[in-house]
Amino acid sequence: MMIGQKLIDYYRDIKKPNELPEGVELLFPFDQDPVIDSITSFYTKYFGDHHKRVLVMGINPGRFGGGVTGIPFTDPQIMEEQLSLPNNFEKKPELSSKFIYEMINHLGGAEFFYSKFLLSSVCPLGFVKAGKNMNYYDDKQLQESLEDYMVKSLKWHLEKVTSKEVVFSLGQGKNIKYLEYLNAKYHLFGKLVPLPHPRWILQYRRKRLPEFLDLYKQELLQAIE
Repeated sequence: MMIGQKLIDYYRDIKKPNELPEGVELLFPFDQDPVIDSITSFYTKYFGDHHKRVLVMGINPGRFGGGVTGIPFTDPQIMEEQLSLPNNFEKKPELSSKFIYEMINHLGGAEFFYSKFLLSSVCPLGFVKAGKNMNYYDDKQLQESLEDYMVKSLKWHLEKVTSKEVVFSLGQGKNIKYLEYLNAKYHLFGKLVPLPHPRWILQYRRKRLPEFLDLYKQELLQAIE
């Protein structure tokens, strides 16, 4: 089975966690036909082969990006303008998506990038609390309750569609520390490489954008040499 079809099946079959802490809402777009259609179009277009990718992982989807389209780090506007995948989602931009596609273009474009790399997240589901994006690690109870869920997802990716040799963490703080904890406990993969989080770059270090684009390019290309 081709990598793209495996990923399509993964998202078709993805399950909700058993329970969430009080006040935490789940972003679960995968039970909506338009989202499954967008996922199918994307993974068919860019992953129609049998070559395993290098795994590049964020934290969890946000409410304007992957939480809407189902495609990691891809908001509806970018999906249409950068990937030529028309959609009827509300065209709200997401900062992380903006940086990611600046970076993808810096590396040579979507066709090249997705032939070598797979974007995903430590937790494939997003969360909202009080109307704002929430990270899986923002609530200790949430993080602990999701551990088995996240490990199962990580193992699936590493066994089915990605290499175990090098894994990238988008986030140099709590995301990388949690991945280090999981790797020490479950021995999931080899080298773990942290990169500055896309949102942090555009929100706090935008003037240094070319520097961060070069950093991403250097680290990612080194992983496929």
